[in-house]
Amino acid sequence: MANYSNFRAMRSMIKASLQAILRSPSAIVFTIAFPLIFILVFGFLGNETHFTIKVASAPGSDTTSPLYQVLRHVDALKWVATKDAAGIKKLLQQGDIVATIDIKKLPEGQKPEYAILLDAASSEMNKAKQLEALINNIVQMQDPEISKRLSEIVTTKLKVSEVREYKSIDFILPGQLSFSLLASGVFGTAFVFFNLRQTLVLKRFFATPVRRETIVLSEGISRMLFQILGSIIIITLGHFAFGFTLANGIYTFINMLLVCALGLLVFMGFGFIISSVAKSESAIPPFSNLITLPQFLLAGTFFSIDNFPKWLQPFCRVLPLTYLNDALRRISFDGASLWDVRIDLLILIIWGIIIYGLASRLFKWE
Repeated sequence: MANYSNFRAMRSMIKASLQAILRSPSAIVFTIAFPLIFILVFGFLGNETHFTIKVASAPGSDTTSPLYQVLRHVDALKWVATKDAAGIKKLLQQGDIVATIDIKKLPEGQKPEYAILLDAASSEMNKAKQLEALINNIVQMQDPEISKRLSEIVTTKLKVSEVREYKSIDFILPGQLSFSLLASGVFGTAFVFFNLRQTLVLKRFFATPVRRETIVLSEGISRMLFQILGSIIIITLGHFAFGFTLANGIYTFINMLLVCALGLLVFMGFGFIISSVAKSESAIPPFSNLITLPQFLLAGTFFSIDNFPKWLQPFCRVLPLTYLNDALRRISFDGASLWDVRIDLLILIIWGIIIYGLASRLFKWE
């Protein structure tokens, strides 16, 4: 008994748990197949899904001019509210707007009367040219005689801002990656520990020198290894097949995996709680869906939570998956470091403390 090694026991249990996971169809589906299907679909769809031209008013633009009021009521233009230059830069970079429109009233008596500067993203040149033509057409439509003296009324210039193209895959892949972590952490952990308790495996472990924390740690490490492997496959395929952005290369790749590990650790806590409160195996899916579905739909997995009604957005910003999505997107596209996303990580850690504190009170070994 003196030669017994909990480390060797842990290694054996990790190996056995990994074998069980690999033999589980549901684990493969939730971890790899399910997110890959969505990534493939959105990857092949590309970015040609816009039916309007999104624009924003540049800081200092003359919003009192008749020309601005006319443009505001053009159905083909969708105006996005902005607060400052930094906000506009981010909108341009992420492809949320095609261009900014800056209208200037020139000095009295000067021809032309107005100057319009379109600041467009380099990745949106086709739409920017369409926007330029659209504005000229709108100006001409205001007066039958304008077409004869257009140059006296307004001059339109197009400026190109070099920004990194923000593809649909750059938004979709982190969301699907996060959801696979959530599903694996909740469903996988709940089913495993419920079955271990129901089949009295945990009880038999108590007859051995294996410590309780070794059992939990072994299952956690095995699921972590499997999920990280799935994350590597998803990120690698997205990057090489569909051009998913890794702003700083391997450094970004490693940071994403570290954040994935933290997210999975938090979500496993939900699984521990469900495995304890569920009275039967059939009760696990409803409890798990109660946790996963709201986050899947409301945490920015498919589209930004800014698209939701104002009254719903505070609830969206409470969900832990929201912060995992945000951290992964900022790291991958913006090249943010772990320190840059510290607020997101801190909120995930707070969620982890709350969840594991509750799990420690509810978890049952027998």
